Amino acid sequence: MQPLPKSRLLRFVEEAFQLAQRAVARYSSKFSKQRYTLHQHIVLLCLKVRKDTTYRTLLDELIEMPRIRNAINLTELPAPSTLCKAFDRLDMAVWRVLLNLSVSLLPTNGVAGIDASGFDRSHASKHYTKRAKLTIQQLKVTLLVDSKVNAVLDLHMTTTRKHDSQIAPSLIKRNPETIDILLGDKGYDDQKVRRLARQHEIRPLIKHREFTSLHKAWNARLDANLYGQRSQSETVNSTLKRKYGAFVRSRRWWKQFRELALACIVHNLSTSQSR
Repeated sequence: MQPLPKSRLLRFVEEAFQLAQRAVARYSSKFSKQRYTLHQHIVLLCLKVRKDTTYRTLLDELIEMPRIRNAINLTELPAPSTLCKAFDRLDMAVWRVLLNLSVSLLPTNGVAGIDASGFDRSHASKHYTKRAKLTIQQLKVTLLVDSKVNAVLDLHMTTTRKHDSQIAPSLIKRNPETIDILLGDKGYDDQKVRRLARQHEIRPLIKHREFTSLHKAWNARLDANLYGQRSQSETVNSTLKRKYGAFVRSRRWWKQFRELALACIVHNLSTSQSR
């Protein structure tokens, strides 16, 4: 009898497990209870986002998923509070390492688009907030997206009204070896951004705000086909919101940052599975 083929969900879990093993040690400390490994915690957190569900519902479904449990050597299911605490303990640096590793699974081409979008910081009814004249704060999330495979290369998050041109430098400095060409709209029109990109041997393809006829001429000379790939950044922003929600569930800002980084990792893993 031939073995059953692997589902996309099982392949996703196996890939996430391999990434976790490359990113962190087996246990957080030699004094830990060693009941569950960090690798298992990371995979379960990724699976929760992938299925867009709650801790309790995920663990309930895992009862009927022996192949998924076997793939991560999970002989006993943790309590929902265990996963919640694991998410609190895992530092943002761990999620950034996992994000970089997830990018390595995809054949990127060095042409990256940068674009920002807002995520609601409270899951509230739009009708109620409008009627009650409430203002829901948003988290500004800037994604650096590869135009070939729609992989999220990096992200920047802020709770302030920082301008796009102030955010771009940190993304450029963190990813000089990943980017060959940087695509950006007029929000990133700043000579400091262009100068920094060239210093890191990155070609900036950023539209100018048209104050004079010279600016219009510069925009007319842009490679339209290449610049058109910038829309992939908007596509990925839309995909994240459609699949995993246009809001963050966590109440604290540092957990909100981790939540969105985790969503980007899951997006990259899902993208690699669909290829």
